[in-house]
Amino acid sequence: MYELSNEVINSLAINVRDKIKNIIKDGISIEEIRLRCNKPLIINSNNKDYFYNINLNKLETSYNDSYIVTKDDIEQSFQMICKYSIHSFIDDIKKGFITLRGGHRVGIVGKAIVEDGQVKNIKHVSSLNIRVSKEVIGCSDKILNHIIKGSNSVNNTLIISPPQCGKTTLVRDIVRNLSNGNKDYGFKGIKVALIDERNEIGGSYLGIPQMDVGIRTDIIETCPKDIGIIMLLRSMSPNLIVTDEIGSKDEIDALYTALNSGVSLITTVHGDSIEDIKNRKELNRLLDKELFKKVIILSAKKGPGTIDKIYDLEEKRWYFAN
Repeated sequence: MYELSNEVINSLAINVRDKIKNIIKDGISIEEIRLRCNKPLIINSNNKDYFYNINLNKLETSYNDSYIVTKDDIEQSFQMICKYSIHSFIDDIKKGFITLRGGHRVGIVGKAIVEDGQVKNIKHVSSLNIRVSKEVIGCSDKILNHIIKGSNSVNNTLIISPPQCGKTTLVRDIVRNLSNGNKDYGFKGIKVALIDERNEIGGSYLGIPQMDVGIRTDIIETCPKDIGIIMLLRSMSPNLIVTDEIGSKDEIDALYTALNSGVSLITTVHGDSIEDIKNRKELNRLLDKELFKKVIILSAKKGPGTIDKIYDLEEKRWYFAN
């Protein structure tokens, strides 16, 4: 039977909790639980949406006779997620998400209270999105030969991926492998600095990563990537800097600063191909062969985490994962 973290289950309103317990008895692997006020309860599994049928007490692909999430369901769940102390989580709420023990992330939307151009709070919460965090230890093993260069250095690597194609899971395992070292490749392990702006890779709870990101990894969480890169360069003397979802000019400029400091880089970007990145004004700089050597393309062709192909920017040739 599929097991879902008690931390997730116990963060749900009673009515919703009972339905989730019914679902997991059937062995459904849950990726997201979406609660929208006065809308159907939606469970995402393997990149597909399902609805809880109240007559059949099971998931269906049709939303006919589906359970409708109430305002009370949202309010009760929000209170439990915040451990009945909303003010204690206000810094997280302002960012739009709360991380549960175990690294599960809860997205929050509602009425944003904005002062001086900054979100100060979110009130009248109308939707919650619980993203269930999962580790897949070893999922990066088959591409390490493209990333590792010698016994203690790595190729600068860019990972291109559409949403929900397993890039965060892959990056997490890459970090673990490079931090711990890998005997199969004769790799000794290096100092890794991880900028985890959305707290998805390490899934830190009260400052402690809930995911295995290796023994030589230092994490700065919920920090803008451009600022985090400079901070870590100055303070932690990393061999490798890893970030997720690079997108802005300032972030790309910070990558060049790290490159000029002699630090290796691994990062991800939203997209579905090299051509997609080339056609976007700022992001096409990421395809500079001076910045990155390897480009890994992910897809969901065979499920999340499918490694589609790998491109070498220096050799100008494609490789295909086994």
